[in-house]
Amino acid sequence: MSGGEPLRIGNASGFYGDRFDALREMLTGGPLDVLTGDYLAELTMLILGRDRLKDPARGYATTFLRQLEEGLGLAAGHGVRLVTNAGGLNPAGLADAVRELADRVGVPVRVAHVEGDDLLAVPRLGREPGGGWCEGVLTANAYLGGGGIAACLRAGADVVVTGRVTDAALVSGAAQAHFGWRPEDFDPLAGAVVAGHVLECGAQATGGNYSFFGAHDVRRPGFPLAEISADGSCVITKHPGTGGAVTTGTVTAQLLYETSGARYAGPDVTARLDTARLTQDGPDRVRIDGVRGEAPPPTLKAGLTRIGGWRNEVTFVLTGLDVAAKAELVRAQMDAAFDAAGRRPAEVRWTLARTDRADADVQEEASALLRLVVRDADPDAVGRVVSGAAVELALASYPGFHVTAPPAKGAPYGVFEAVAVDPAQVAHRAVLPDGSRVAVAPPRTTREPARLPDPPLPAPLPDGPTRRAPLGRVAGARSGDKGGDANIGVWAVSDDAWRWLAHTLTADLLRHLLPETADLAVTRHVLPNLRALNFTVEGLLGEGVAAQARFDPQAKGLGEWLRSRHLDIPEALL
Repeated sequence: MSGGEPLRIGNASGFYGDRFDALREMLTGGPLDVLTGDYLAELTMLILGRDRLKDPARGYATTFLRQLEEGLGLAAGHGVRLVTNAGGLNPAGLADAVRELADRVGVPVRVAHVEGDDLLAVPRLGREPGGGWCEGVLTANAYLGGGGIAACLRAGADVVVTGRVTDAALVSGAAQAHFGWRPEDFDPLAGAVVAGHVLECGAQATGGNYSFFGAHDVRRPGFPLAEISADGSCVITKHPGTGGAVTTGTVTAQLLYETSGARYAGPDVTARLDTARLTQDGPDRVRIDGVRGEAPPPTLKAGLTRIGGWRNEVTFVLTGLDVAAKAELVRAQMDAAFDAAGRRPAEVRWTLARTDRADADVQEEASALLRLVVRDADPDAVGRVVSGAAVELALASYPGFHVTAPPAKGAPYGVFEAVAVDPAQVAHRAVLPDGSRVAVAPPRTTREPARLPDPPLPAPLPDGPTRRAPLGRVAGARSGDKGGDANIGVWAVSDDAWRWLAHTLTADLLRHLLPETADLAVTRHVLPNLRALNFTVEGLLGEGVAAQARFDPQAKGLGEWLRSRHLDIPEALL
């Protein structure tokens, strides 16, 4: 392993559509060795899949190319290597486009890419008896680890383009190349994976989307970077003078994001989140150490997207008095229209959001929203049948009738599914700057990541007077999606708050506080080092974000809803 100075790895994108000038800001704001960019998510793969249907030469994130028109020269001038998953479904195509751009702007760079994640290119995979998941699939991609990235960097690549790798692999692959870690160096690899997980969502680590946002100026948070040491420990920080903040709270929030327990399994290593220690190491500096690693699981996760059918929606605005009666009237009228047409959509869902209040000074505050969502395999069943019926009610329904937008024809919706595949069937390859292909072997040692037993809880707080107050007075939260499941990470703001939270916020209480979860399986994980609980709510999001089965399809606001709920909290904590 290399010793000496830490490896400084930054991030300039947390999703396809993130702040365009972040790449320039990171390249000019301070010293870096590697700059990563994460452009992929479950929904992004569906979007790129539809792009590829229109033009087989596409399928990658074009934003990255536009950023490189200026950024490539900056990176070369500062000696910063670029690693990105913007290749999406066509990493070879994006690598070629980067070479063409380099020639055009006069910046000679060595470009490499990683391939093999596209399972639709694997003969027979998913078509074996009992495993026919390929039928109707638009995209099918394995989540690769950092081995291909490491091989490209060791071969001297200045720019490495990948397709679907794990988000953390952009960082762990670069660290693996720099420090010469072997596949069995599980502890340092796990530390780098944790650093990568903190960086992957960009400004979420520097105060963006943070429960206690009022404590910092987060109008324009900077992007994060990690100073990674040879043992896998790191310091999370940001460039001087950029906005936001890096605190143990902002880093804890991101560590809990879209994870589901103490074992965070990936293709290279399983990182033990319950062993991570966070320490404030100065202003805007948080040290993460103590992370232990275990062998990765014996299978690779793969993400499949398909067109699930067609959907349409209409939002009726109900103003003033008798909101419930108005909602009942329009529902009855739409039901009658479906019956008259003889084409009731396969799924009809109504939700009434009581955003209205009595005696309001502003009309919008006197209005409630009645949302109709319909789905069907047949586009005609959600098209004119729905939009025409809604339009025809304009002068013949409840008083004050109007809708938030003109009714439209139906649109396709997507479905995401996660499956397990044998790594031996995935041809993970690094395509080096000279064009040669190097196979990346699957792990020699694997381990099924069984759930760890919950650790002992801290001693409970002594009994004392309580007061009804929102949970958010003593706890932060961050939530997100994993396919159809939702994740909610909740952390206490103090040791005493943790003593109370650990004993109080059970899975049953969470179901009570969030009635939408009452009939769903909820699993609670305890992470004492982070003073945190992590909950997985199975099936809340239906078939995933692209299916838009819920008002908040990615569960982004679920944690803040939980924090707003009132319960009896010890006065000593308030």
